Amino acid sequence: MTVMDITIHSALLPHNDPDASLAFYRDALGFEVRNDVEYGGMHWITLGSPDQPGTSIVLYPPAASPGVTDDERRTISEMMAKGTFASINLATKDLDSAFDRLQSGEVEVVQEPTDQPYGIRDCAFRDPSGNLVRIQETH
Repeated sequence: MTVMDITIHSALLPHNDPDASLAFYRDALGFEVRNDVEYGGMHWITLGSPDQPGTSIVLYPPAASPGVTDDERRTISEMMAKGTFASINLATKDLDSAFDRLQSGEVEVVQEPTDQPYGIRDCAFRDPSGNLVRIQETH
């Protein structure tokens, strides 16, 4: 069997406020904005770590998803508000500094840095759209 040459290019997270999302991902987390496409008042924002130019997060407006019914849009909005629709795991070598920097801003802390029983140390926040953002410490 041949090994395929596939890499992770982008992950998608829903957002409902481009300005608040930029404040969190660009200003608080330090990601660079790679693209910001506006169409019909909606924004698709591509961001990523300067150290990972080939991997991005695309923040997208869930209302623009094709094939989604009005009932499903309401459900998605409700789940986003509760923080149960989407999540992402990030990593840093200095979890305590990252946590201190984030908690000093206007972010919702879900979990302070904790040694997990499955062998990692991490913390968690919610982004302005309700997405769960976990940050784990790497060695």
